[in-house]
Amino acid sequence: MADMNIKRVARAVEPLRCTRRNLEEYKRVVLEAVKQDGVELENAPRELRCDKEVVLEAVKQNGYALDYASRALQDDKEVVLAAVKQNGYALTCASRALQDDKEVVLAAVKQNGYVLEYASWRDQDDKEVVLAAVKQNGYALAHASQNLKEDEEILLAAVGQNGAALKYVPYSFKNKEVVLAAVGENGMALRRAPKLFKDMEEVVFEAIKQDDRAIRFASERIQEKIRGLRHEGSVAEKFLLLEKISRTKSAKKV
Repeated sequence: MADMNIKRVARAVEPLRCTRRNLEEYKRVVLEAVKQDGVELENAPRELRCDKEVVLEAVKQNGYALDYASRALQDDKEVVLAAVKQNGYALTCASRALQDDKEVVLAAVKQNGYVLEYASWRDQDDKEVVLAAVKQNGYALAHASQNLKEDEEILLAAVGQNGAALKYVPYSFKNKEVVLAAVGENGMALRRAPKLFKDMEEVVFEAIKQDDRAIRFASERIQEKIRGLRHEGSVAEKFLLLEKISRTKSAKKV
């Protein structure tokens, strides 16, 4: 409906070459339209795609409307910040200068961490930016600098948000703390753990507590122990029973 209003007014205004009075009427209609659907900015005349009030309303409703704004407004920090706060991917529509502005990039990755992919190499190597990104989306770790992929705080934040991000952790940094955090968030992340941890009861139990299916990524030794236990119940319950039996045996030896 908003689109029809814009096009109807456009037909009436264009022959009159957008006199001031007609443009003001058109602006009123366009403002109402973009408040309902920001990308209606695409149907507005050039004069209104250069109007900051109209563009701000559009990007607040749909950040990606920034793509239809004038170049001058794509380089306006207030407009761009409003856009990326609504849709992080609007960063790709901003001017080169603002794509490299830390405040803008921070706002974008806080809305959608994966937008780190489009940040400059400087921002991909900025701990504050990367930490904000991986806290929003652990997979953003894929686009962090190699230096920050070796930062334990970054790694723990990433796998804590999405355990599957363990696949982006360098092998030599997949230590027990990182792996435990990953499988605690997503048991199936056990698949990406080094063999050492697939044979470690504490790690495997943490994984199957989160997702029973993770048992298939455990070592053969642990799987055999589970299969050999005659007990009805979940894999996690069987694992607990094995631990109880093990503790009882140890106590008797003492």
